[in-house]
Amino acid sequence: MSQPHLRTVVVLAAGEGKRMKSALPKVLHPLLGRTLLGHVLSAAAPLAADRTVVVVGHGADQVGAHLAEIAPDATPVLQAEQLGTGHAVRIALDAVPDATGTVVVINGDVPLLRPETVSALVQAHEQAGAAATVLAAEVPDPTGLGRIVRDADGRLEQIVEERDATSAQRAIREINAGIYAFDVPRLRDALGKLSTDNDQGEEYLTDVFGLLGSAGEPVTVHVAADHVETLGCNDRVELAALRRLLRDRINEAWMRTGVSLLDPETTWIDVTVALDRDAVIDQNTQLRGGTVVGTGAVVGPDVTLVDTVVGAGATVLRSHAIGAEVGPGASVGPYAYLRPEARLAEKSKVGTFVEVKNSEVGPGAKVPHLSYVGDATIGAKANIGAATIFVNYDGVNKNRTVVGEGAFVGCDTSLIAPVEVGAGAYVAAGSAIAQDVPPGALGVTRAPQRNIEGWVARKRPGTVSAAAAERALRAAEGAPVGGGAASEGEAIHGEAESVGGASAAGDTATE
Repeated sequence: MSQPHLRTVVVLAAGEGKRMKSALPKVLHPLLGRTLLGHVLSAAAPLAADRTVVVVGHGADQVGAHLAEIAPDATPVLQAEQLGTGHAVRIALDAVPDATGTVVVINGDVPLLRPETVSALVQAHEQAGAAATVLAAEVPDPTGLGRIVRDADGRLEQIVEERDATSAQRAIREINAGIYAFDVPRLRDALGKLSTDNDQGEEYLTDVFGLLGSAGEPVTVHVAADHVETLGCNDRVELAALRRLLRDRINEAWMRTGVSLLDPETTWIDVTVALDRDAVIDQNTQLRGGTVVGTGAVVGPDVTLVDTVVGAGATVLRSHAIGAEVGPGASVGPYAYLRPEARLAEKSKVGTFVEVKNSEVGPGAKVPHLSYVGDATIGAKANIGAATIFVNYDGVNKNRTVVGEGAFVGCDTSLIAPVEVGAGAYVAAGSAIAQDVPPGALGVTRAPQRNIEGWVARKRPGTVSAAAAERALRAAEGAPVGGGAASEGEAIHGEAESVGGASAAGDTATE
């Protein structure tokens, strides 16, 4: 039984990417759940390489830190001076002097590259016993790309950069994708023979093919099935184009697994997202990070979910959630905001203009509208009335509120933490609760109401309000309502004149 090939992956990520016009290194620009570099490393992952070397240069510290997060086993190697791709690969191989077998070299800006294509390239290279294999593609417009030049028998003759190509060579549409497989010992030997005799004054890795071919070594071409996989990224226009292509690839794959996307062109799903069958994703929806959507759940329209789990049969409508959990059959929105550690249990409801942060909403509990729930535990089947505020911050510390099972909190209530509303308790609307409410009790803090008769007639004469009050009083007394009331024009004029007068609160205080 033959021994498996030892493999090394080298990713070229040292370039500045000047045309991106960004303080962020080009390979760190995000694209639907991963950076450009992250996509390339993911494409190479099935090779199960013994070592992965990433050549860094511009923004080396940033790229190195990112590598430590996403690929801690990868080794960053600094190319202090960018003297060409050949120079970069030589530096990479110097960092792994004991490497043997196959080395795969990939440009760091080809995020649409599929793992299947990389594996097919390496398999073809190793089965042929080639010294070097280049991944090629036939493209509609080869402008700016290196050309694959073949001899009369169709064998690879050389790879020519556009700057150094003749007019006849520039007409060739078969291009170098910037992805290669080499036999390590023969590559090391050829790298030592590279020159800088070209338009850029750099060591071109592609010149290795000419050197090996001239020495009688077998060099081959493997053609990608889809040229789209080989597209690179040089500026933000191209990055946006790649994002659209990746969106379409992701969306098509999910629809073929049984997920309904009602408007794929306005649905953006990261490669890290997981969706179950019969989930429905409506228009203008973004699913990002580690988001999971369960069977039969309906998400959208107009929803953004980041690192959020949505249970089976749940509904999320016109809302934004980050790091939240929506239980099976739960309902969110419209216009809700779930912040990190918001956890909604089965069949619970968080409704219109409700914000939830670091809180548990129990099974069947409801927070229907216009409320803030922070640092709270809400029991099963509790009902939180409109405009309720969980007052969780005392200016120094965050404190927690507990609302018991089956409790009812009236509208326009402030629950001033730390406080507990017991199971089955009621809180009267308009209360500010700073002490615990025992189970089954009514908590109320409202001041007694008093009505000051005739206040409008005395303090706001001539206004629309005064006229309406006078008509209502006459009607209640059974008197005709036409006489004595200010005309609409007079009432409006009187109201405008009274704006600068004393406040209602001030007048009430002196009444």
